[in-house]
Amino acid sequence: MSKLDTHPSVLAVRQRPAAAAHRSLSLAELRALALEAGADDVSAVSLDHPELAEEKPHALAAMPSARSFIALVQRTLPSDIRSPKRSVANHEFHGTGRELDEIARRLAQELTARGHAAMNPPMAFPMEMSEFPGRTWIVSHKRVAVAAQLGRMGLHRNVIHPRLGSFVLLGTVLTSAEFEDEPPQLAFDPCVDCRLCVAACPVGAIEPDGGFRFSACYDHNYREFMSGFSDFVEQVVESDDKQDFRERVPLNETVSTWQSLAYGPNYKAAYCIAVCPAGEDVLGPFLSSRAGFLDDVVRPLTERVETVYAVRGSDAAAHVVKRFPHKRLRLVQSSLRPTDARAFFRALPLLFQRGPARGWTATFHFELTGEQAVRATVRIDDGTLQVDEGVLNGVPDLRVETEGTLWIDVVNRRRNPVLATLAGRLKLRGDRGLLERFSACFPR
Repeated sequence: MSKLDTHPSVLAVRQRPAAAAHRSLSLAELRALALEAGADDVSAVSLDHPELAEEKPHALAAMPSARSFIALVQRTLPSDIRSPKRSVANHEFHGTGRELDEIARRLAQELTARGHAAMNPPMAFPMEMSEFPGRTWIVSHKRVAVAAQLGRMGLHRNVIHPRLGSFVLLGTVLTSAEFEDEPPQLAFDPCVDCRLCVAACPVGAIEPDGGFRFSACYDHNYREFMSGFSDFVEQVVESDDKQDFRERVPLNETVSTWQSLAYGPNYKAAYCIAVCPAGEDVLGPFLSSRAGFLDDVVRPLTERVETVYAVRGSDAAAHVVKRFPHKRLRLVQSSLRPTDARAFFRALPLLFQRGPARGWTATFHFELTGEQAVRATVRIDDGTLQVDEGVLNGVPDLRVETEGTLWIDVVNRRRNPVLATLAGRLKLRGDRGLLERFSACFPR
């Protein structure tokens, strides 16, 4: 008999009664458990749901036994989120986020005690930052909540809950449990199509036609997150002395960055959520008096004097000057910086600026070689962008041929494109002037 066979823990486990086969759960049972844990709403959906095909491999990488997503909803306090004093709004975001993480943890513990493996990825941070600037999150809570019929994605790219509206934070629990029933279909879109999120966004990230300027939102609202912090550090490194640093970074920005490090990163706006009237529990004041709603909720945010961060030459910078001349425009470098050739082409739709792309059309072929070899076709057509893998048939207006690593160095301004062209390492065939136009559509 081996030493393992006589170990007290082994003997204790082997003497236990055989575990019963794990039965599936009903959504009613799940709801009772989640509400007991403190959630405001809950639903569940299979990992095999067709809308979650992109999420499944990431979930299984984190938890191979996962079979279902459990979507959790926790309400935030509208008055806090709507306050022009952003410290109040951020305190509410962080406080509710911590509460939601603890609710998810309690639910995961309860499921585990019932024989179902479970884990709760964070509501927000920490994330897998070693993967940055690629995907750093384990699961998209928004996608899971929509697939689980807890709301619909609004024009502002946040989930609108039919009762709580936009004033929610979302969490997810991964579990090996399977569910007997599917969530009932949400039969309507909670959005009331007021377009107030369009009017309130200080950088014009939400366009009236439904378009979304991702980089505009990211560069302003998330200024003190992730690569915005990297930009701050680079300012420290590049400064000649303390006086030079003080001229580069105002004192209030320095202490604001300290506050984000000490108490959690602060959002600069989130006005799209603040002004949203949708949801049965919050819709009343908007229906009672739209003029009063504008005076009480929207104008205190749109008329607020504040610093707005945007990249030089971007649509966001133009929007601030035109729509909010009373706000202080601060031109910064883009926080979105590709680290490899494939990431560059994936990021193009996120960085694209419609303004510089209007009024002209061109097709670009990219033939990047070496360790970061990529072949891609990019077409800009009067304010629209299309990126395709591979070199499509036809003669391009400009063909770019170079090593993938060199191209990324050019994009990130570590190499001079003129010198690279003269050295024969960057080959441009066609209208070379189009390269400058191309660059203007993706300002950094």
